Amino acid sequence: MPITVLLVDDEPLVRAGLRAILSAQPDIEVAGEAADGAAVLPLVRSLRPDVVAMDVRMPLLDGIEATRAVLRTVAAPPKILVVTTFENDQYVYDALRAGADGFLLKRAAPAEIVQAVRTVAAGDSLLFPTALRRLAASYGNERARAVMERAALTAREADVLRLMARGMSNPEIAASLTLGTETVKTHVSAVLAKLGARDRTQAVIAAYESGFVAPG
Repeated sequence: MPITVLLVDDEPLVRAGLRAILSAQPDIEVAGEAADGAAVLPLVRSLRPDVVAMDVRMPLLDGIEATRAVLRTVAAPPKILVVTTFENDQYVYDALRAGADGFLLKRAAPAEIVQAVRTVAAGDSLLFPTALRRLAASYGNERARAVMERAALTAREADVLRLMARGMSNPEIAASLTLGTETVKTHVSAVLAKLGARDRTQAVIAAYESGFVAPG
C-alpha cells in the first residue's frame, strides 16, 4: 500500500511542487490538498492520510493549532511533517512541541522531501535539526527535569534515548549498541511510556528541555 499524503500550504506553487515530487514515487500517493489549517481536520477525517505535510504559517489557522486539533480529536492520527522556510523558526518548534513528528525545509532537494515523508511514515527515526535542538535546550525547565527524573530510565534506555536524540533510526541504534532491532524497539517503547511521550519527537524534546541531552 502506498503512503498517502495530505498537502497543506497556502501557496499553490508550493503544493504543486510537492505534489509533482511525491506523486512521481511509486510508494507515495498525494491524497488531497488544503490551502489553510482550517481545512485539515475534516480532510484528515475523510481521507485518512498516513502523513500530513503541514505548513506552519497560514492565514486562518496555523499549522500549530491544526496539529493540536488533529491530535486531540482523531483516534488514530496521521504523522505530521512540518514544512517551513526557516529551520530555527519559533513556530516550527512550537509545532513540534504540539505533537508534529518531523521537520522539512521547503528548499530541500526532491530526494530529501521524499525521504522525509518515508521517514515520518515509518515512525522509527527523527527529523530534528541542530538549530531546533539548540532551541529545545534553551527551554530548559523544572517540569521537564522532573519528568526525566521520575522516568528513572535504565542505563540501556538512557543510551537509546541519547541516540534517538541524535536522529538515529532503530537499525542504526541497534548497530551502535550491538543489539537486535526488536530489542531496540522494546527499549524505545519503554522510554516513551516512562516519559509519557506520544512519539520519538516528544521524547527527544523532553531530553533536550530537561538537560538530559545537550545540543551539539
